Amino acid sequence: MTLTQADVLAIRREFPIFERKIHGKRLVFLDSAASSQKPRAVIDAMVHIYTHSYANIHRGLYTLAEEATTAYETAREKIARFINAPETAEIVNVRNATEGLNLVAYAWGEEHIQAGDRIIITEMEHHANLVPWQQLALRKGAELAFLPVTDAGELDIEGLSPLLSDGRTKVVACTMVSNVLGTIPDIVRIVTMAREAGALTVIDGAQSVPHMPVDVQALGADFMAFSGHKMCGPGVGILWGRRALLEEMPPFLYGGDMIRTVKKDKTIWNDLPNKFEAGTPPIAEVVGLGAAVDFLIDIGMDNIHTYEQQLVKYTLEQLRVVPGLHILGPEAGQRGGAVSFWMEVAHPHDIAAILDEDGICVRAGHHCAQPLHIRYGLPATVRASFYVYNNEEDVDMLVRGLHKVIKILGR
Repeated sequence: MTLTQADVLAIRREFPIFERKIHGKRLVFLDSAASSQKPRAVIDAMVHIYTHSYANIHRGLYTLAEEATTAYETAREKIARFINAPETAEIVNVRNATEGLNLVAYAWGEEHIQAGDRIIITEMEHHANLVPWQQLALRKGAELAFLPVTDAGELDIEGLSPLLSDGRTKVVACTMVSNVLGTIPDIVRIVTMAREAGALTVIDGAQSVPHMPVDVQALGADFMAFSGHKMCGPGVGILWGRRALLEEMPPFLYGGDMIRTVKKDKTIWNDLPNKFEAGTPPIAEVVGLGAAVDFLIDIGMDNIHTYEQQLVKYTLEQLRVVPGLHILGPEAGQRGGAVSFWMEVAHPHDIAAILDEDGICVRAGHHCAQPLHIRYGLPATVRASFYVYNNEEDVDMLVRGLHKVIKILGR
């Protein structure tokens, strides 16, 4: 099913924030790659647990604690089904995708990366999937190699084979969708090549899981992290990892609930996934993410992906008629819902400030991807990123705003 404009308007009405005016103008939110807005169903789910069933989970033997534990673990089961994880125990709740990727770099990387080993990442990585590996390589004396991006914004996968050929590569870390270029690399091919070379794969799913069907078993990867706050949920993240790998990894944090037995001279860790969830977790946030999963499933992830592809195609067509505007990344059909560009007439920060006067929210800066901007010789770009509550009228307002920028700052 293809979502109609009427469908999108009905979906938008589920988000209370769109009732707000910005500077007297209708809110046009084009920054969902940073964080999405929240539907009433998610807000209500969090309010309900705080007002009806809140208590700390797992350890209490009273009614509130049992209800909170059930709600928390039910949400974990929903998340596991959403990405087709083989086991619910492979779903680790963390603060955000960044923490999930750091968890792998520390808990797995410190045990397995040695001097002379190679870690491969790509030029299009978000800092969250770059800096942890960079710092691990520095600590261990390992090599950090970058898979390059072409001028057209595509990943040069052919460059992966030479890096894998000598057997020194231990891990390949790659985004599933670039948060700047929108590029969707062939993750299955990358994972297959890495596996054949004996390397693990770590996938940044922050820009993919909210926008398209994702099946971790079909991907064949070893780890994937994503953020709930980018998929209509609250501030919580998920790390999925293969059970065998998670079992052998030491804990990332120490404290309550991640232990089975503690003595003065020895501690035995808890079972998965509790081993990696030290202390009081974000209970209401996890429950809210479960509600967000329900909300997205009701719409249909295939429907969301197809609709966003159509909207991005329309956006690229409209932006190309704006004088002096340059778009980064591949053509429509090869990219996700993020469109980054720069204009000859103005700095990205000035563009964003002028657009805000008309209630249009875009991101301006390096988008936590400085090496990628350096590769293109740009200090910053403007990014418009879309979700299921955006429509062609939003794009038209963006384009009118950019013509206003030219009128104000043009020479």
